[in-house]
Amino acid sequence: MLSVAFPLLAQTDGAYGAYSPYSIYGVGELNKGGTSFTRSMGGIGIATRNRKFINTMNPAAVTARDTLSFMADFGIGGNNKIFSQKIEGETVHSANNTFNLNDFILSFPLYKSSAMMIGITPFSNVGYNYTSSVTDPEIIGNTGNISYNSYGEGGMYEIFAAAGATFWKRFSAGAEILYYFGNMDKVTNQIYSNASTRYINSGSTLFLNGLTGKFGIQYEQKVGNNLSLTVGATYKMKTSLKGYCDTYSYAVLSSVSDTLKQNSDTLGVNSKAYFADEIGVGISIGKPDRWSAEFNWIRSGWNKSNFDSIEGLSIKPKEIEFSATASNSYRAGFEFVPNRDDIRYYFKRCSYRGGVYHDESYYLFDGNKVASTGITLGITFPVFTYYNGISLGLDMGQRASIRNNMVRERYVNFSIGINIHDIWFQKPRYE
Repeated sequence: MLSVAFPLLAQTDGAYGAYSPYSIYGVGELNKGGTSFTRSMGGIGIATRNRKFINTMNPAAVTARDTLSFMADFGIGGNNKIFSQKIEGETVHSANNTFNLNDFILSFPLYKSSAMMIGITPFSNVGYNYTSSVTDPEIIGNTGNISYNSYGEGGMYEIFAAAGATFWKRFSAGAEILYYFGNMDKVTNQIYSNASTRYINSGSTLFLNGLTGKFGIQYEQKVGNNLSLTVGATYKMKTSLKGYCDTYSYAVLSSVSDTLKQNSDTLGVNSKAYFADEIGVGISIGKPDRWSAEFNWIRSGWNKSNFDSIEGLSIKPKEIEFSATASNSYRAGFEFVPNRDDIRYYFKRCSYRGGVYHDESYYLFDGNKVASTGITLGITFPVFTYYNGISLGLDMGQRASIRNNMVRERYVNFSIGINIHDIWFQKPRYE
């Protein structure tokens, strides 16, 4: 019920799931993905096999579990950003805070060495609001000063179901079905200071959906003294973006409105708009229940999304050019547990994590790449028996710079994950 309530809240009362001026393009700002467990390690997970936490980054990882264990993960997060931009030689600042659902996931065994997980998580968010002015007298004429106000909100969610199996005790393979859905509003008002001149209200409302598949493999090999080396890979297929886009433009004066343009375009196979395919590889090494370290590389082919030519997805601010491009992510992280079985010192049973990342966006801003670089920290506090716990994560970093007319984002994001673990269908025996 909570997982359904969060997206409905975000799409009906004007609340932002995330906020960024760069979310004006395409389907908005993409979610990093994963639970608080993997987020606090830089966003890794392709080669992670940890039977205590749910790992959504690779469907093959669902088999890393105790045989009868049932697990759930519920996560929420907050984003806190400070924006900086140079305007006419002066640096101006603003700030914004948002709050949203991160994930809601259930995982359970199927048969012997196979298991399954289902869940919902945000895929992208649109959230922006800015104003600009025009003072060119040749353009203004007798209309007075012109100001442009643009804002957008909404986003997309993904529902997924994944299953995997382990073969020969070392090799695991998994497959996942993902369904994307959501709606986005993007609006621009052209306002004249002369009250007798009508202002122009134009924009688009997109209702989008898509269905795709993801595949993953992992191979685990014991090496050295109680060490384990794991390699993993994932591939997500490119799929058509479906739905429809309502575009409109009105000239408004007081309560009187004239329709300048109003139409609805259906998106489908003929529109040639796509969600990108994605390939990822990872390698990890560690000592089970003590420590692990991992590196991931992910590439997404958004340069073939065709967003540049689809109305509603290709909306661009005045005199600013966005275009789709392929994106790359480089992520590294670690986890350390001093002594999981310590009976005297509680903090020795906690899991401590850290990571770094460099994520490129799926668009170019006036021909320039927009990248995010940051560090992450995290900890899981054990609660009661089994592997129940509360995970806290912190993500600190920066996107873009104030050069080339860009907006610099500096952010401190936090996440809270509730990890639930239990053993079902036990048959106790007594003498």
